Amino acid sequence: MTLPNYRMLQANGLRLRVAEQGQGPLVLLCHGFPETAHAWRHQLPALAAAGYRAVAPDMRGFGGSDRPQAVDAYTVLDAVGDLVALVEQLGEQQAVLVGNDWGATIAWQAARLRPDRFRAVAALGVPMMGRAPMAPSQLFPQSAQAWSYVHYFAQQGVAERELEADVATALRRIYFAASGEAGQRSDPGTPNPFGMLPRDGGLLATLPEPAALPGWLSPEDFEGFVQAFQASGFGGGLNYYRNLDRNWAADAAFDGLRVEVPALYLVGERDTGLAMPGMAGLIAAMPELVPRLRGSHTITGAGHWLPQEAPARVNEQLIGFLRSL
Repeated sequence: MTLPNYRMLQANGLRLRVAEQGQGPLVLLCHGFPETAHAWRHQLPALAAAGYRAVAPDMRGFGGSDRPQAVDAYTVLDAVGDLVALVEQLGEQQAVLVGNDWGATIAWQAARLRPDRFRAVAALGVPMMGRAPMAPSQLFPQSAQAWSYVHYFAQQGVAERELEADVATALRRIYFAASGEAGQRSDPGTPNPFGMLPRDGGLLATLPEPAALPGWLSPEDFEGFVQAFQASGFGGGLNYYRNLDRNWAADAAFDGLRVEVPALYLVGERDTGLAMPGMAGLIAAMPELVPRLRGSHTITGAGHWLPQEAPARVNEQLIGFLRSL
């Protein structure tokens, strides 16, 4: 089987490492946290075989891509700018976007703001949402005893110290706890790295040490992620969370703007996001914000790492969507 070609590209003032495979219409694949372009290892060859040029960047701050030092260099608009520049650097006029987790948030906004460059979008996990009535720092819950993981991630240097002390343990626990193998999200005993945390402790103490890697993650693939984060650290990825209020403030200029290109939404039945109050309503309301939504599908048994956990079903949905355009 042919493997993706990795290379460095200059885009938006940064060097971005991309994995590329196939020829044909361009499809950009945007990963989430804590991942790299390797999260799309099952989609790259499948899309190439279906006649598409599949390109997965290490998003800014991740993997082999540049990691700006400034916290405010990780807004959604910065990431959208990277994708616009990537299309140009790849010698193309347009692309279809596919994103999971943070990559889904960025893909939605790129399609919303630049339909001239992004002719369609497929989002995994995170639905398109309207502008919140208040800044996220005020919206996510917290009390004297506990707070949302978002508040914990917002403390500069704190989560870095915890996660980087033992990268393999951190990734092993996070990957398992957010996967479908951890259990049903309706069960309060199912661990969740993206939920509420005790104020007097960190993230990892709330997550079990799995007896083995999830079935969807080989030791070789896991070691690749470990080496990537040992080299890059977690600071770049955490900085995306530290810009939630900046993103909210900037979005005032675009409030009411909808995603007007064809769209697809997929979510794992056991995605951590489905444990958030009101998420089902947000998913149901998407057609108001995405009038050309062509499908909203739940993948049974799968969790937060949908492209890795259920590659055959994800590939089938993506290729069917692409061929319908």
